[in-house]
Amino acid sequence: MLIAVMLLCGGVGAQSVEKSIKNFKHAKIKLEANTLKYDTSSATMRSFIEKWNALQQNGRGRVSIMHIGGSHVQAGTMSHRIRRHLVNSVGASDRGLVFPYSAAAKCNNPADYRISCKEKMGLTRNVYKEPQKELGLCGIAVTAADTFSVIRFWNNDSTIDWHTDRIVLLGYSPQGVVPTLRVEEREVWPSYVDEASRRFVFNLHSEVDSFAVVLDCDSLHTFTLTGVYLGNKRSGVTFHSVGVNGAAVPDYTQKCPYLAEDLKIVRPDMVIFGIGINDAASKDFDTAVFRQNYLELCKTIREVSPECAFVFITNNDSFKRVKRGVYHVNRNGLMARDVFYRLAKETGGAVWDQFEIMGGLESMDKWRLEKLAQNDRIHFTRAGYELLGDLFVEAFFKAAGKKAAAENKPDNRNMPNTTKYSPIDR
Repeated sequence: MLIAVMLLCGGVGAQSVEKSIKNFKHAKIKLEANTLKYDTSSATMRSFIEKWNALQQNGRGRVSIMHIGGSHVQAGTMSHRIRRHLVNSVGASDRGLVFPYSAAAKCNNPADYRISCKEKMGLTRNVYKEPQKELGLCGIAVTAADTFSVIRFWNNDSTIDWHTDRIVLLGYSPQGVVPTLRVEEREVWPSYVDEASRRFVFNLHSEVDSFAVVLDCDSLHTFTLTGVYLGNKRSGVTFHSVGVNGAAVPDYTQKCPYLAEDLKIVRPDMVIFGIGINDAASKDFDTAVFRQNYLELCKTIREVSPECAFVFITNNDSFKRVKRGVYHVNRNGLMARDVFYRLAKETGGAVWDQFEIMGGLESMDKWRLEKLAQNDRIHFTRAGYELLGDLFVEAFFKAAGKKAAAENKPDNRNMPNTTKYSPIDR
């Protein structure tokens, strides 16, 4: 039954993943480690799995999942791989939160939707030491200062139907500029404006899969866009991906004053954390500070979504560039991995041990030899990100499919200092 379910999800099934991995002779991928590990008494994980299974069985309801991180997430490849498999399983509700990254110069956009902007806009990111714009959940903003700046959006993946009839622009204008939409050559004004939440809400008469945001600005009248929500009323899964190149955990908690407000529109049922690779890149990496920063982020999310389930993806193995052509393995990955397990215990969350699945310390070089990782030994290639997405989905469906078995047969071999923690698929 599990294999049948996985095949419905884009052909990922356990057998196909194993077959593809066997082709990589040098990459020591550990298939047996590909699980979501969590305490089977966790109320939030149990609640999420029940909600997911109910949606899968009767096709009614909505599940909101958010993947948040740095460049691994901004690139969008792994996120969209996961999104496509989940959508193929339970159907798509809406596309959810997106950002027009490529409206700014030299800023990469996920491939599943396209952005066109003739005049490139000013960029602000939460990785700046002191961001000059007030940021929200997306952690990034573009500012229009040209007359009639236009940002065009359209779907670039014909396999997913993300038609929308409710578009929410997140942003603000100190001078009172009100954005409009251009939909099928018609100008559409906001149905209402929530100044406190910095939302401009457009309720359309019919669903569309492309539109343009029109900003009537000039050098004295600017508009800063911090996000776009694409909604509808359909049942299914919404998979949001929120990422900023170079971002660490405090870049979201300390530099995004509208983080909590924007979370209210997403209201995630599950958050998949892919943050930590940039935190652990520092030679002064402090695990106590890292843990505390993460707990602060978790607290903010739970204040908006009290029953939100957490999945912590451990850092991938990585290397530091010492000088041209010389790289040393970053051993901070081991310390970060321990923190992720501790965070899962403290929050009732799950761990997807990417570090172990890859093969542990120095495995990134093996992935590079297989053309699954880039030469910087930090990022993956498209094939690598897609493989990670496939593996994550396999672990996700094991968790949903073997919940009852895990409750009856706890296994504590991989979870330190607890009698209840257990990988649920062994």
